[in-house]
Amino acid sequence: MEAYTDFAQVYDELMDDTPYEEWCGFLMELFQKYGVDDISKSEKASDPLWQERNTILDLGCGTGTLTELLARKGYDMIGVDNAQEMLEIAMEKRERSGLSILYLLQDMREFELYGTVGTVVCVCDSLNYLLEEEDVSQTFRLVNNYLYPQGIFIFDFNTVYKYATVIGDATIAENREDCSFIWENYYHEEQEINEYDLTVFVRGEQEAWFRRFQEIHYQRGYRLEQMKALLMEAGLTFVAAIDADTHGTVTDESERIYVVARKGTETTANQEVIK
Repeated sequence: MEAYTDFAQVYDELMDDTPYEEWCGFLMELFQKYGVDDISKSEKASDPLWQERNTILDLGCGTGTLTELLARKGYDMIGVDNAQEMLEIAMEKRERSGLSILYLLQDMREFELYGTVGTVVCVCDSLNYLLEEEDVSQTFRLVNNYLYPQGIFIFDFNTVYKYATVIGDATIAENREDCSFIWENYYHEEQEINEYDLTVFVRGEQEAWFRRFQEIHYQRGYRLEQMKALLMEAGLTFVAAIDADTHGTVTDESERIYVVARKGTETTANQEVIK
């Protein structure tokens, strides 16, 4: 089954406790420390490509909640996602807010932009949906290709530890007035892949009945050393790793990790991609 089809219509409701504001604030701290904000006003004025440098690509933007928050902070935003239903909701939000955000229906393994961007962000475990290392490496090569010189790439990922120890083979259920769900996890140890079997019940137009639908999602757990190796393979330079929960040092029990990388050298693979 395709992920984020029917689920898209209830995604925001079921994710209403996601700390997007907190994520936005933390990302901006990283921008200020490592990236687009770390230059003077005089440098901005003398840089003919400042608009590109100020542009942020939200890779795997989903329904655009984080994209909108960053746009409200003054960044020029591009959102890329391969789920049409999710992007339709993002564009409805854009219509209501009036923000100037470019949304593109593209697979992160094959995305194309009209120019470079100062920063790429890919959060909310979007990269975990890439089940093969080659897919991650290809995505990283494209990121490196489209980053402005000295641009930064910030992404997060769920670790093998989280899937194997914390949520593997667990069932989560929640009953709400208009929408309820059963979320069943199955961890496949050999492949280090977590399977989410999601059953959702949504109240119909007539309050007497609910519509039931199911989706299956697969996510692969990764280790920090794997990600470092894939960044290097793609020509990106590893800068920092941060525990997503503590904002401190990564440990063996970190469940989700933020990584900051910087544009590096162009690889042969990158040069082939641009053609």
